[in-house]
Amino acid sequence: MSTWVPGAAGSLHDVDNLPYGVFTLPGEAPRIGARIGDYLLDLAPVAASDLMEIAHALEQPSLNRLMACPPDQLAGLRAWLVDLLTTDAGRDTAEPFLLPIDSVRMQLPIEVGDYVDFYASEHHATNVGMIFRPDGDALLPNWKHLPVGYHGRAGTVVASGTAVRRPSGQRRGEGAPEFGPSTRLDIEAELGFVVGRGSALGDRVPASAFTEHVFGVVGLNDWSARDIQAWEYVPLGPFLGKSFATSISTWVTPLAALDAAWTALPGQDPTPLPYLEPATARGLDIAVEIELNGEVIARPPYAAMYWSPAQMLAHLTVNGASIRTGDLFGSGTISGADAATQGSLLELTWGWREPVGRDGRLALEDGDTVVLRYTAPGTLGGRIALGEVTGQILPASM
Repeated sequence: MSTWVPGAAGSLHDVDNLPYGVFTLPGEAPRIGARIGDYLLDLAPVAASDLMEIAHALEQPSLNRLMACPPDQLAGLRAWLVDLLTTDAGRDTAEPFLLPIDSVRMQLPIEVGDYVDFYASEHHATNVGMIFRPDGDALLPNWKHLPVGYHGRAGTVVASGTAVRRPSGQRRGEGAPEFGPSTRLDIEAELGFVVGRGSALGDRVPASAFTEHVFGVVGLNDWSARDIQAWEYVPLGPFLGKSFATSISTWVTPLAALDAAWTALPGQDPTPLPYLEPATARGLDIAVEIELNGEVIARPPYAAMYWSPAQMLAHLTVNGASIRTGDLFGSGTISGADAATQGSLLELTWGWREPVGRDGRLALEDGDTVVLRYTAPGTLGGRIALGEVTGQILPASM
């Protein structure tokens, strides 16, 4: 099975990938496309010409209606796309609607309902505990019994490429707190999971039903103002230090593209409670790359995460909380076992002590640009690229 699209065969965006995104052309309304190589296929007119039942969901300004479609329709859409992009008949139909990626403007792909951020990396949680509690236990007593998380702010989830303005707030001072721009602005390299099919209030979503409810994944950078967070987070947790911006990729990679990426977890000890279904918990073999001002400073491995995506969803709903189409939950910072694989500047500098990169950064400075890139094994034997996440830091508002 080889695609006819120029340059796409064997690339990071071959036919085993096919992420979805929302795009605009000058003077036209936003609608849905699928990426193949360095091109975007304008899906709505092709689907309409083939009289596909799902065509109405492709004319929308977000992926939400598409993500809510029944699984058989989504599987049929993917099979149809592969046929279009690998056969002579498909070429005749699709080629007129193939657009160079650099000719379109990508948008925020989903209407975000609720946003939840987890803390699922044992390495990250241990590092943070060692930095802030050097004389105490690195992990708090609950950490290995449940996926720790908090509810974030959906209204400040932005598309990759959106500039991020440095937040201001209260910081710990000598005696009384100070107010001003954050001086310890940080990144959190994460993976985000997007809900397709929702659930009713009062119902639990078991871990075994993960693929029935999660449509796909996005790259995610949960920007963090560590000095604001450190002053405010006791006793109720993150608030203004996190809520100013969360960036996600403009491409949503469907779970079907990650069939070859599922892998065993590193191990969970003690065994989690039965509702977390530890015997069947799986992780994802996704490689992450953090670039700061054009220099790669870390390569965190998602395969090192302690809690699985399905366990996070099961815990999110175990109290009967509902999920809705477009809900987003993040993995928390992805970190590995050594310094070259840590997913935040807090860790990479070991508490703002050891500068990183050729620019000697302790924290993000105005004008800095961060790019997160993600790759995973593809079903054709090579690798596929998930949507990258880019953001540049602007000075604080005066």
